[in-house]
Amino acid sequence: MSEPDLAEEPSLKLRTARTLKWNTVDRLASQVLYGVVGVVLANVVSQDDFGLVGALLVFQSFAIIFADSGFGAALLQRKDPTEQDYSTVFWFNFVVSVGIYWILWFCAPWIAEIFQGDRRLIPLSKVMFLTFVLNALAIVQTNRLMKRMDVKMIAVSNVVAQVVGGGVGILLALLGYGAWALVWQSVTLAGVKTGILWLTGKWYPVCFIRKTSLQRVWRIGLSVFSSSMLNTIFLTIYSFVIGAFFSLRSLGVYTQADKWSKMGSASLSQVLTSSFVPLLSRVQDNADDFHRYVQKINRFTAFILFPAMIGLAVVGAPLFHTLFGHKWDAAIPLFMILTVRGIPVVLVSLYGNYLLAKGFGRRLFIIEVVKDLAILVAIVLTIGSHDVDTLVWGQFFASAMTYFVVVVMTARSLGYGLGRMIGDLCPFLLCALLMAVACLLIGEVISVPILRLMAEIAVGGSVYIGMMRLMRFPELKEAAGYLLGRFRRRARKQ
Repeated sequence: MSEPDLAEEPSLKLRTARTLKWNTVDRLASQVLYGVVGVVLANVVSQDDFGLVGALLVFQSFAIIFADSGFGAALLQRKDPTEQDYSTVFWFNFVVSVGIYWILWFCAPWIAEIFQGDRRLIPLSKVMFLTFVLNALAIVQTNRLMKRMDVKMIAVSNVVAQVVGGGVGILLALLGYGAWALVWQSVTLAGVKTGILWLTGKWYPVCFIRKTSLQRVWRIGLSVFSSSMLNTIFLTIYSFVIGAFFSLRSLGVYTQADKWSKMGSASLSQVLTSSFVPLLSRVQDNADDFHRYVQKINRFTAFILFPAMIGLAVVGAPLFHTLFGHKWDAAIPLFMILTVRGIPVVLVSLYGNYLLAKGFGRRLFIIEVVKDLAILVAIVLTIGSHDVDTLVWGQFFASAMTYFVVVVMTARSLGYGLGRMIGDLCPFLLCALLMAVACLLIGEVISVPILRLMAEIAVGGSVYIGMMRLMRFPELKEAAGYLLGRFRRRARKQ
């Protein structure tokens, strides 16, 4: 490694540790608040009302992708984006989001016809879709902070927005507003988050849309947009199929299972993306450094991902019974399947970020094609069962098959080696499976849901950490270092 690289190493390590710490704080605090609010709303709001909002989320997901168009990711990938680049992307996002909002406004009756002809969707959609306009205004503000690896204010804005939005949602739900409580919760959350970022970001656009800036981010942006569009199509296709061909009540059950399962996978994916992609983009031209960081990230991801997702699936039944009684029993098997499915989903997302950091944006599109073809085949094979559980099992196997294709592609693209990619994960998967066995055994002798939940968490955590200590895996010490700021003290000594 050259002298400049050696000089920069402590700074990069410190900034990465700080970024990871604040992203972890952000996700933990936000998910705790999201969970508390979600528990209250799930106990008050009906399954039909959740189904109504779940139907709107299908269209909102596409609107968000169009509003960003992949340019946010392109700004993160560029080494030195200019002020004109930031301003151009901001105005592009804003203009596109407003245009899409008005299109969806006039399409509201058509949306209602798709989902059982329920006319309640018309006014709900016209308010709900304001959220992606508000979110579009925050994309550049967020990306500037992520690019500088200074994400403290992102965490603050997310937490405050969760508190205010959750408060509005709970109040309206208790007053009997049903689906409107969920809609205004989302709108308030987006508005508060965007407002805080603008008030504290100290950045304002310096120009309108510039052709030269669009050209600079177009290649990566188009690739990310294409892959994101396909990804969104097939992430939401299950909600669309269930809502259009089954019932809004079934969609409400699926929405609950999907929401709670994604609390783990989406949080981990977001933490890892925003923490490590800026770091990898800085060493993209040094193969040795890049491979070294890939190995560390692979192992650290596996250290967290496997016990978190497998453990969450194992405690699914006592968790739901503790939080909701038996109201959402139909969602429990769906939750368990979707939670385990989150493992290949997070890994595929992580590998996509490796390719993005190396500038292989077009290969993200290939990954999405593979993923979406697998999902499409799974739907064709399972939709005839008229059973939501069977549909979700198909979703799981499609994700598993996608992982095996993508890991081969990524290993070849990075020159890292397939055996190394998989070998980085295997020890942690084995420990997590042994942890799951211990949880299931202790759960067999306890029938009270809350006691069973607490016992399984305590036993599972103890078994997993004990195995990490016994095998002397460095990731346990590194995780403590990230959280407790040890890298800062080490960097100061250097």
